[in-house]
Amino acid sequence: MPIPDEVDDVTAAALPNPALSSWLSLVWRAQIKRGETVLVLGATGVAGKLAVQIAKHLGTGRVVAAGRNEEVLKTLNDLGADATIHLNQPDKELTEAFIREAGHKPFDVILDYLWGHPTEVLLDALTGHDLKAESTRTRLVEIGEIAGPTISLPAAALRSSGLELYGSGGGSIPHSAIFDAFPQIWTLAASGKLRIDIEPAPLADVENLWQRQDSPGRRFVIIPSPIAK
Repeated sequence: MPIPDEVDDVTAAALPNPALSSWLSLVWRAQIKRGETVLVLGATGVAGKLAVQIAKHLGTGRVVAAGRNEEVLKTLNDLGADATIHLNQPDKELTEAFIREAGHKPFDVILDYLWGHPTEVLLDALTGHDLKAESTRTRLVEIGEIAGPTISLPAAALRSSGLELYGSGGGSIPHSAIFDAFPQIWTLAASGKLRIDIEPAPLADVENLWQRQDSPGRRFVIIPSPIAK
């Protein structure tokens, strides 16, 4: 499908990779159903912010956004998040926050852009610690590993819950699913239903951009320098 005229070149360059990460995870890996509850773990990054919007577009009943950047976290309600969780808090308080939000309605799908310690805390919160714990089917889709490449997974996390673990990436998604997703993503972008923060920058600035730490939730798009005549 050609890129719609309503989508400018910079947006067309910035959108596909982060948008596909949640679209394919929700539609193909988790097989999301209307009305289900989604937790986005790592919601203050570019892909996480799009995940909140795409989950809402796909008809989820409730979206909980968890992230570390406090300023970006404050903006996620405007993008469709029904609740937010700040990850920069002690483990005990973070565990309580996960339990509290899951108490409204258990998480059906978790999109995990972080892995590492935040995921360990989450899994501990979701694990039933007594014989009266009710099993709830929860599909956790691992997408990224910003917080670490490994986790410690207690056996009880699988025995005492309805947890199902999936991964989403090039080796787990057929090419046909990717091609099917593109037209829908472009349509949303053309109608203004997907918002992505972009900062165009010249190719000459690429080294400085790589070292910058002041662009949370924003996508850099490198603009090639014009060819000298």
